[in-house]
Amino acid sequence: MSSQTSGSLGLLLLEQLESRRSLDTFPSLTGVTGSMEQPTTYDFPVVTETVAGAWADDVIRGNPALESACIAAARRAVEKGAMVITSDCGFFIRHQEAVAASVNVPVVMSSLLLAPTLLRQLPRTTKLAVVTADSRHCTNDLLGLDNPADRSRIAIGGIEDGDWFQNVMKHWSRDATEVSPPPYRDSDLEADVTACVARLRAAHPEIAALLFECTGFPAVAPAIRRITGLPTYDLGTLHRMTLASIA
Repeated sequence: MSSQTSGSLGLLLLEQLESRRSLDTFPSLTGVTGSMEQPTTYDFPVVTETVAGAWADDVIRGNPALESACIAAARRAVEKGAMVITSDCGFFIRHQEAVAASVNVPVVMSSLLLAPTLLRQLPRTTKLAVVTADSRHCTNDLLGLDNPADRSRIAIGGIEDGDWFQNVMKHWSRDATEVSPPPYRDSDLEADVTACVARLRAAHPEIAALLFECTGFPAVAPAIRRITGLPTYDLGTLHRMTLASIA
């Protein structure tokens, strides 16, 4: 994985305790190929830059003070050869406009950018399910939908009460001080996402497609597609398309 190759994807990373970083690769929310943070996911070079102070809990809840750090990290990635800027947390969507205005390459900070496009692909009688790590903070204002009729076609569900998210936050939050926090297991992730999707479909039978906000979820997307038979989109969908458009 080269940090100097033209055509690289620039991946802005959440903050993490130095003691938990790998010396050989960047930290990962899941070890399964498909995760946005897993090098084996990509068939193109990736440049990584940590956003200083961007702890997961701050990014999820929204901290305007992180904007300058996001811009600085994006500019460093571009200097290393990044041709597209993205991130490892869908809640970085809050800084999409500021980062896009600060660099001269395409910026796709979150899969949530796809929501308006996906709604237009679907019949108006159907809904799009947005599946997120934390539904308490994945609000309609992050979806870029001004029309109330469009907003009514979004069903949001999260896994904030599940084991996977709870354990992830013990590694990635500002207050993550445990010397040996519990592991976050891929089996827990699949179980939590599967249960969330089932709840959403029970409440909204008209759901016709799924959009994953969290960058850990693409690792279980193949399983969810098999279970549901529904089109399932994530950040990988967006940045592969963006890179292909400039290659």
